[in-house]
Amino acid sequence: MKLEFHSERQSVPRARLTKRSLIAAACLAAIGMAAPQAQAQQWPSRPVLVVVPFPAGGNTDTMARLASEFLGRRLGRTFVVENRPTGGGTLAAAQVAQAPADGHTLFFASAGQMIILPALQKVTYDPEKDLMPVSIFGTGPFILGVKSTLPVKNLQEFISFAKGYKDKLNASSAGSGSIGHLTAALMAKRMGVDVVFVPYRGGGPAMAALVAHDTDMYFGNASELISQADGGRIRMLAVSSETPMQQLPELPTMASVYPGFKTSSWNGFLVAAGTPREIVSKLESEVRAAAQDPTIRSRLEALGIEPVGNSAAEFAAVIESDRPFYQEAIEAAGLKRTD
Repeated sequence: MKLEFHSERQSVPRARLTKRSLIAAACLAAIGMAAPQAQAQQWPSRPVLVVVPFPAGGNTDTMARLASEFLGRRLGRTFVVENRPTGGGTLAAAQVAQAPADGHTLFFASAGQMIILPALQKVTYDPEKDLMPVSIFGTGPFILGVKSTLPVKNLQEFISFAKGYKDKLNASSAGSGSIGHLTAALMAKRMGVDVVFVPYRGGGPAMAALVAHDTDMYFGNASELISQADGGRIRMLAVSSETPMQQLPELPTMASVYPGFKTSSWNGFLVAAGTPREIVSKLESEVRAAAQDPTIRSRLEALGIEPVGNSAAEFAAVIESDRPFYQEAIEAAGLKRTD
């Protein structure tokens, strides 16, 4: 009987302990599920740093500041823009990748940091594993411009001229491996001509070289070419977007001659991998609102930039679809990986 009594006494505490454990586990699970939602509701809880991998004053910087000012007003927190162009922006990318995954450090990136530079050199971050796309804020096509003294008035005449030119045309580029450089290199490959690329330290100097007629051609940001088109020193021949630009509907696309040829300079927000989905969704929604704001849209369109504000999934799809294009362009430019 003592054994039976002893066994019964032991069974009661075990049953109670199990019940308590189940209750505790359920409470912890509920807390765990509620935590991300609470975190998203509180975000941002302090100033937000927006890291820009380009110098101040350019298109990317302008977009980042327009978006940051809007987000700051909407969310009641300061959004501080920090320009970190060193290393082509790879240091900026690493800074965000290594930041706490809490949405208080944002990366306003381009294809340069996410696709091109990681394909050309060793970087201290993995663009696919360490950074999460949120939303593209704006995209801008590239325009092919030539000096006005070239005996061409349209794209077809330029192609014929380039193929029959006894020397090599020289082209400005905003730096070796820049999107404009790769776009022009791929164009030259499709045309079947050799082009000598002259690298400059950014789009401004590259554009100035074309205006001064130090170079024959330049594939640059739409805003750079549009701002100089009325001076009579350059002639715009084609745009790299898949469809004509709203601002210049008469300008033909490169794709009209070379099907499938399309490229654009996109800029969008990314965060460190592991950032709660609720925060990503909230930021995605706010970026979309910024891109739809009438004042912002008008300022971007004046620069030849198309406001976007897409979803995180759509942004990720753009990055993936761009990889084959840039890989082909890198090969066309004859660039080799340095490590």
